[in-house]
Amino acid sequence: MAGQRQHSVLPGFGLTVGYTTFFLSLVVLLPLLAMIIKATGISYQAFVHLLIDPNVVSSYKISFGTSLLAALINCVFGFVIAWTLTRYDFPGRKVIDALIDMPFALPTAVSGLALTAVFAQNGWLGMQLAKVGIQVVYTWIGITVALTLIGMPFVVRTLQPALAEAQRDVEDAAETLGAGRFLIFWRIILPTVLPALLTGFAMAFARGIGEYGSVVFISGNLPGKTEITPVLIVQKLEQYKYVDAAALGCIMLCVSFVMLLSINLLQAWSRRRLFVGKH
Repeated sequence: MAGQRQHSVLPGFGLTVGYTTFFLSLVVLLPLLAMIIKATGISYQAFVHLLIDPNVVSSYKISFGTSLLAALINCVFGFVIAWTLTRYDFPGRKVIDALIDMPFALPTAVSGLALTAVFAQNGWLGMQLAKVGIQVVYTWIGITVALTLIGMPFVVRTLQPALAEAQRDVEDAAETLGAGRFLIFWRIILPTVLPALLTGFAMAFARGIGEYGSVVFISGNLPGKTEITPVLIVQKLEQYKYVDAAALGCIMLCVSFVMLLSINLLQAWSRRRLFVGKH
């Protein structure tokens, strides 16, 4: 009958929203709130002194700078890898596709040790780079390499579905009408996958900011040179300076939130532009 409600087998809206709110509050909001409350135990003068401390400022520059650079590198090479795995069929493709998820499976400390062994001055690649005057270990280059490794799967896995769903007939039609490969990429392919590319960039960037295990070995933790903020926070904890560690975490949280919010707004803008272009 028309007046009767049809009950769904799945849980209702109220139950799912309540569970989602409870889960997010328990796992995400409460820990963040506890950190913010802990950070309020520091005085304003001490907070300002901590904020302008040279080692703290340097750690933020290194953390955000290398994370940004690694995310940009991942956008370029991650796109190439995702394109190759999606558009071409070749022997060993499934093996390469499986290797993309290796940074997810390996403990980050193991990744850091492996990178340090390879790029050290007596390592396989480090020995060759040392001949041309390039040092990777204990420099910002090593940090960028480590962050690129752990961030690559986020970009590749985000781009693969977008490239798979891209309309190949539009590309074929543009090629038939005389459009070159660069024009097809710039006007058809890139706008289609841009939201996914920005999402992958945001995920890789956010992952790099909070990374600790894969960086702690290859960076050398030199104050003012290669010391990242997560390492500095751990040092504060080891010194029983819990309030200082919480304050540093809050600063990083605020900056990360602003950057991720900006990226999400940019994603929304790109989706609207793509929707208008299709209609």
